[in-house]
Amino acid sequence: MNKPIHNIQINKVLLKPRFKIEVNESEEDILNKFKDALGNKDYKHRGKIINHHIVIDMSDKEDHFWSPQLHVEIEKDENKKTIVKGVLGPKPQVWTFFIFLHFAVFVAFFVFLVIFYTNWSLKQDYYFAMIMCIIMPIVWVALYFIGQLGKKFGYNQMVELHEFLIRTLEK
Repeated sequence: MNKPIHNIQINKVLLKPRFKIEVNESEEDILNKFKDALGNKDYKHRGKIINHHIVIDMSDKEDHFWSPQLHVEIEKDENKKTIVKGVLGPKPQVWTFFIFLHFAVFVAFFVFLVIFYTNWSLKQDYYFAMIMCIIMPIVWVALYFIGQLGKKFGYNQMVELHEFLIRTLEK
């Protein structure tokens, strides 16, 4: 993960790096470029185009749990310039799973916090709840690092998807 996505240094840290590119072509021309590129057998990427949204994945052969997905949106700004906005990140299933895990840890923390406080105020045994209140934030931080590790596993594919986007736009 030495080089940042789209030359924005902060994107090395983010789980879902974002970028915005101004293009001097019409929306239809850009969409046609992507239709041609995704239909070309020389490219190993697969994708779908829905209205002004393009979703690009790795080929089935190279796809794994940590493989990223590139979501591209094409729109006009107030100056009538075409803007290509992109988000590189995990597939929605992986992202939803990690959000669910974060939420579960968050809820478990507060459940154990209530149990701890209740048992402490009633002068009953509260050590298990107290230990769980300490463990839950550690699990939460571990989930963040697991996400960063997953990004590292998919980083080369993220760069490859980004280069595919740039090559397609430059045609």
